[in-house]
Amino acid sequence: MDWITDPEEDVLTHSAAAFATGLDPAVSGRRWFRDTERNDIQGELVRAGWPPRPSYTPRSSGNKASRRVGSVLSSTLALVTSLVLNENNVGSSEGAPEDPENEVDDFPVMWAAPGTHARTLPWQLDPARRLKGYTTDLVITSRRLLFVGSELGLLEHADVLCELPLDVVSEVRHMRYSKLGADVRLTFSDRSWVRLFTGALSSAERLEQMHGGTVRMLPANALTAGQQQEAARFCAAMREKAPYPPTYAMLPSGTVLMEVRSPSASAAGCFDMAVNLMDETGERTGPQPGDPSVP
Repeated sequence: MDWITDPEEDVLTHSAAAFATGLDPAVSGRRWFRDTERNDIQGELVRAGWPPRPSYTPRSSGNKASRRVGSVLSSTLALVTSLVLNENNVGSSEGAPEDPENEVDDFPVMWAAPGTHARTLPWQLDPARRLKGYTTDLVITSRRLLFVGSELGLLEHADVLCELPLDVVSEVRHMRYSKLGADVRLTFSDRSWVRLFTGALSSAERLEQMHGGTVRMLPANALTAGQQQEAARFCAAMREKAPYPPTYAMLPSGTVLMEVRSPSASAAGCFDMAVNLMDETGERTGPQPGDPSVP
C-alpha cells in the first residue's frame, strides 16, 4: 500500500466508509451535518472548502407513509439479495431505532462544534459531493486511523484524505438501525462524532469489537506458518473476485477469523464477505463457544 511508508506500521483492519443515510421514512435517503445545538453547519463546511450540495428537510407526515412502504420493499429486497449471495448479513435485522432523536426525528452524520475532530474528516465521505465511482475507506493501522479515497476502488493505490492518532477515538458503536445493519458511530475524545456506513454488517461489528477489546486484529505477519499457508490458499481460490486484502481477528477462543471483502455485484457501495476460521496450526475449524457469532 503506497501510503504505508514505515516498515514497522501494520494494517490491522479496513472497511468501506461513507457518511450514512437515514433509514426511517422521515429521513430516508437523507443526512445532516450539525453542531452541538443541532444547527445545520453545511454552510460553515462549504466556507471551509467543502463542495456545496442541496439541503435536505425532514419529510412531512404524508410523505412518511409512502416512504415507509418503499422502505419495507427495499429492506425486503436487500434481505433477499443477502440470502441469495450468502453475504455476511444473512439472518440480520435492521432492528428498531436505538437513538430516535438522531435516527427518526433527525439524522445527523456529523455532530461537531467548531474546531473538533469530526470537522477534520474529508468531504469525500459524502456520497452526494463526490464523483460517481469514487470510493472511500477507513483504515486502522498499528499507529493511525486513516480515511483514504480512490477513483479505481483499489485500497493499495488510494490517496490519504485524512489521518488521526488512534487515541482520539473514544467510542465505536455499531448502529444496527441502518441499511444492512452496517452503520457505526465514531465518537472522538472531544465528544464530536460521525456516523458512517461500512458497506457490510460484519465490518460494523468488527470495528465495535476491536475497539471494545472483544477481538484483537492481527497483521498478516502475526499469523503462524500454517495459518499463512491456509490464508494464501483461501485468497488464491477467490483471486478474481476479491480486490481487497484480507483481515484477521483473534477471537476469545484463540481461533483466527479471516475475512475477505469484495464489492457486491447487486448493490452499489455494499460488500460481500468471505470468511475462514483457522486454529493455531492453520486447520479450518468451526465456531467455538464464547466467540462472537460468525456467518
